[in-house]
Amino acid sequence: MNGAGRMLVTEEWLLSDVQVRNPLMMAGDYEKAFLEYLGVTDTIWLGEGAEGDDTHGHIDDIARFSSRDTVILAYEHDPADGNHARSADNLRRLQGAAKKDPLKIVMIPFPRPVIMNGQRLPASYANFYIANGAVLVPTFNDPNDRVALNGIAEVFPGRAVIGIHAVDLVWGLGTLHCLTQQQPAGKAPSK
Repeated sequence: MNGAGRMLVTEEWLLSDVQVRNPLMMAGDYEKAFLEYLGVTDTIWLGEGAEGDDTHGHIDDIARFSSRDTVILAYEHDPADGNHARSADNLRRLQGAAKKDPLKIVMIPFPRPVIMNGQRLPASYANFYIANGAVLVPTFNDPNDRVALNGIAEVFPGRAVIGIHAVDLVWGLGTLHCLTQQQPAGKAPSK
């Protein structure tokens, strides 16, 4: 969510029959629930998530808000890679959403495929964690590490962008954002 009523989600995660989460719910049902419970007034439906994602389309591997009007999109340029068609479709969908309400789209690459026991893992720089004063970004000993870190640094100018080696983490099918649970800012509990 962007903090101003917009949310990103994938059809693969909520609408596909691969891993049914809420039988009989359609896009409109989800949007109604998002509005009622989260205050979301604009749901941006992307298509599919990253290849190798065992959660079947979690958004945190492919697209993230960095501000109210900026989305970081993991984009695969190589047409021979399985993430290419997926990310091209997601880019088209974001561009369509930007026509309705201004949206800056910043593309970062995917790393080269990370394979374990013949299975592609969901390696993605978009699985970063935003902390106080910093953004922790998974890295994969890949030439695209620097490209992704620079792209993310451009949209988080007031934060240190720190790469964290995540090859061992992605073996568990997730990296930094998957390992964390954010806590909203608030008043400290009274003693």
